[in-house]
Amino acid sequence: MSGPLRVLVVDDEPLARRKLARFLEDEPLARCVGCCGSGEEALQRLREQPVDALFLDVQMPGLSGFELLERIAPEQLPPVVFVTAFDRYAVRAFEAAAVDYLLKPFDRERFKTALLRVRERAALREGAATRQELRALLEALGGREAGERFLVRKSAGFVSVAAEDVDWIEAQGNYVALHAGSDTHLLRDTLQALEQRLAGLGFARVRRTAIVNLSRIAALQPWERDEHVVVLKSGVRIDVGPSYKQALEERLGAPRR
Repeated sequence: MSGPLRVLVVDDEPLARRKLARFLEDEPLARCVGCCGSGEEALQRLREQPVDALFLDVQMPGLSGFELLERIAPEQLPPVVFVTAFDRYAVRAFEAAAVDYLLKPFDRERFKTALLRVRERAALREGAATRQELRALLEALGGREAGERFLVRKSAGFVSVAAEDVDWIEAQGNYVALHAGSDTHLLRDTLQALEQRLAGLGFARVRRTAIVNLSRIAALQPWERDEHVVVLKSGVRIDVGPSYKQALEERLGAPRR
């Protein structure tokens, strides 16, 4: 894009606001157009003056960062960098929904990386509307009220995947693979985090590296020796870890022997 990025800083901590404003002052391709200490103040400011990017604190008194985003019309929502004091484990729950995130305390180099990503995203927005991507972001941030959803980054933007459409999930290094019909989506998260997130939604861990949607199971069959496999309605077979077998049988309502 031409000209410097117009950036609004939103954080209830004065030191954090000053730090971000100072970093922005030293960037020739960005300009801090204001600092807000609350979500309410930021909402009023955004209604009066659109910006090119938001550096947004997640947890603030009153209107939180997520709640602020939900009150902005999707077509007016700029690229967002979340700023948070949460630990890395908690960050995984929302990092896919932003251009980037800054984990407090952050340094200048990490800030520069986030700003570069913002510029790249802003440049893409000039060429085409991203209303669908923003709608997917807000649906994902909406959480369980609209059904649990995963926001998955793709080359063309974001895809919102409903948990109920996922057949099974497997760990793949620093990512998890969401298998939904013929589609597979990679999400930067851990299986442990997803197991907690999906608790009570009809999913069960069947081995150390896999979670299965119980509604997709067609059969639980014996395999070699004392081992078992679940057979999904799609025909996919997933071996069951011995330590997970009894709990799985109970979830499926198998009679006690």
